[in-house]
Amino acid sequence: MAMEDPERKTEVVLLACGSFNPITNMHLRLFELAKDYFHETGKYKVIKGIISPVGDAYKKKGLISANHRVTMAKLATKNSDWVEVDDWESSQSEWLETLKVLRYHHQKLLPPDATNSLEDAVPLTKLGRKRKQEPNRHEPVKKKNRSPDIKSVPQVKLLCGSDMLESFGIPNLWKLEDIAEIVEKHGLVCISRAGNNAQKFIYESDILWRHKNNIHLVEEWITNDISSTKIRRALRRGQSIRYLVPDVVRAYIEKNNLYSPESEDRNAGVVLAPLQKNASDSKN
Repeated sequence: MAMEDPERKTEVVLLACGSFNPITNMHLRLFELAKDYFHETGKYKVIKGIISPVGDAYKKKGLISANHRVTMAKLATKNSDWVEVDDWESSQSEWLETLKVLRYHHQKLLPPDATNSLEDAVPLTKLGRKRKQEPNRHEPVKKKNRSPDIKSVPQVKLLCGSDMLESFGIPNLWKLEDIAEIVEKHGLVCISRAGNNAQKFIYESDILWRHKNNIHLVEEWITNDISSTKIRRALRRGQSIRYLVPDVVRAYIEKNNLYSPESEDRNAGVVLAPLQKNASDSKN
């Protein structure tokens, strides 16, 4: 058959985890860049983007309340027809590893009868086939005729910038087995500058190299150097952040007077939750 069968494309959900402190136009651009990349391959169809702000228990310096961060993310995406905000991670009382958030969103895409709960779920790799006869709201009915070799459950891939990829190298920030499962079972979509060292970083990591076919490096040719850190700095100095964040987010920040020298000192001197947890785990 000469023509590409759209029914045979692998469906992808893009999940971005992070502080979103605050969300910026750069965060929103990551989704657009990744979607373009996947659609240009002709092999994938991006069906949804999910923004999952980290919970307050992450204890990052300057992290304002999850309630405000989630609200800003929802305001920023209210006009998007495919990117949404999920507050499950941010509403947990304890900090959650990114892998657990990926597993949770994978699980949510499964048909209701595939598993009873997150805890006693059979391994994720065994669940792929059940979807065919039981379409749910994520899956139009016409998909039931797919041949059995097609994975009918969408793949949840972790969307990140090259800074997150390179953070895999920081001791005790990530568990090696978590990195392995993220890249092996789910996959990474990393937006990086042309000429960035992302490829070199993958080359220098045995785990990442082993699964490099499941790491999608997307080159960002229209570069965008906006960061939440710089936005907070501008706000502390009374400078304009217009055109760097969505207008609704800027209005919300101003109305609630969110970022100040005082807010930047939140969690000062506190050890980041993953460092605390993984350092104590490695001692036991």
